[in-house]
Amino acid sequence: MWDERYSADEYAYGTAPNDFLKERWALIPKGKVLSLAEGEGRNAVFLAKQGYAVTAVDGSQVGLSKARKLAEESGVKIELIHADLTEFDLGEGKWDGIVSIFCPLPADLRTALHRKVVAGLKPDGVFLLEAYRPEQLSYGTGGGKSADTMTTKDSLLADLAGLRFIRLQELERNVVEGIYHTGLGAVVQAIAVKEA
Repeated sequence: MWDERYSADEYAYGTAPNDFLKERWALIPKGKVLSLAEGEGRNAVFLAKQGYAVTAVDGSQVGLSKARKLAEESGVKIELIHADLTEFDLGEGKWDGIVSIFCPLPADLRTALHRKVVAGLKPDGVFLLEAYRPEQLSYGTGGGKSADTMTTKDSLLADLAGLRFIRLQELERNVVEGIYHTGLGAVVQAIAVKEA
């Protein structure tokens, strides 16, 4: 599905970074950042422009090829890894920041990934996430058709035990990111720190 979605010349979700990331990126300590389900590179390229060493992982080779092109056109370098997130090893205490922007995994796989996020962060490392909530299904402005791939405050609190939340909010906001995320959306936003 994702290779097909990313096969068009235009960028499916645009080339500008996610608004929440653009507003809050400075809370991530300078250093190594991992971007999960990066797709075509918009968030990774933005972070690289801010001076981070960015690794972008995605299951779509087509998306990563477009991410490479976007990075080259933007004059930055990002490391690209083609991998299935359910099998990808985040390592232990490796990342200053991990970013997850609209990463639609089924609940059991998401929980397992979030546990790896907690382990993968360095002390004082920051996890930044924006995701659709199940209420998004009634908006129909992006995010697919399965509530199971959407998340809530409560599930994040459970999945990310071991991190201290400095922001955890459910809200409606206008999401305008390419042709697949356009309009009022029901989202959850989280910023959490791994205690030293």
